[in-house]
Amino acid sequence: MCKVDKNENIIDIRSLSFQYGTRSVLENINLQVKKGSFLGLVGPNGSGKSTLLKCILGLLQPTKGKITLFDQPINRFNHWEKIGFVSQKANSFNSGFPASVFEVVSMGLFRKVGLFRFLTRQHKEKVKKVIELVGMTEYTKQNIGELSGGQQQRVFIARALVSDPELLILDEPTVGVDIRSANNFYAMLSDLNKKGITLLLVTHDVTAMTEHVNAVACLNKQLHFHGNTRDFHDNHGLSAFHGQEVHLLTHNHPGGE
Repeated sequence: MCKVDKNENIIDIRSLSFQYGTRSVLENINLQVKKGSFLGLVGPNGSGKSTLLKCILGLLQPTKGKITLFDQPINRFNHWEKIGFVSQKANSFNSGFPASVFEVVSMGLFRKVGLFRFLTRQHKEKVKKVIELVGMTEYTKQNIGELSGGQQQRVFIARALVSDPELLILDEPTVGVDIRSANNFYAMLSDLNKKGITLLLVTHDVTAMTEHVNAVACLNKQLHFHGNTRDFHDNHGLSAFHGQEVHLLTHNHPGGE
């Protein structure tokens, strides 16, 4: 298990706002993700979750405010290998893609070893290790298109992990996955977090998610709640998720983020 400094912010967002033309999407967002935390970012459809995620990944530039990643302003940040990203799979992945689980996970090393270079023995061992970490060893040689949705997402997690990121961001990873597989998937993420990987999970699956994360941020254009999971339920954070007006904002994270 990795030792982590839980006082260190991996993501630090200050006074962030974003507009598409004249339409305000995000307003005055202040959010910190500390090293070693497992933060669930929730909100109703149209709440700005995807926009905030694109800002964090450098795909959109905020209208106002600033983002710091690993103590560096995002416009000067050049260590993107520290961040693993797993997007929604259901609407974009070609299930007929002719590649084995091992080959798909190996693709996560292309940035390090080059697109047309052969993997070394050490690289291959690393691929096997992360496949084992996500519980997919018995499927190593199986075609990715033959797996269930939940199994495929585990493979995509392994692909993101093979390059040793310090932060793993997941965007609605359980879309199209059955409830049992989703619960097993969240439990696997919790285990990864206990091994020292910082996780940011963007999801609408509030009930299952809050059983595993240690902190919740509830977004609905503004940040209506940021605290631990107990306070999220006790202080009506769920009402913010459903779009009602909520004024409570807590940043006390005992035992959480």
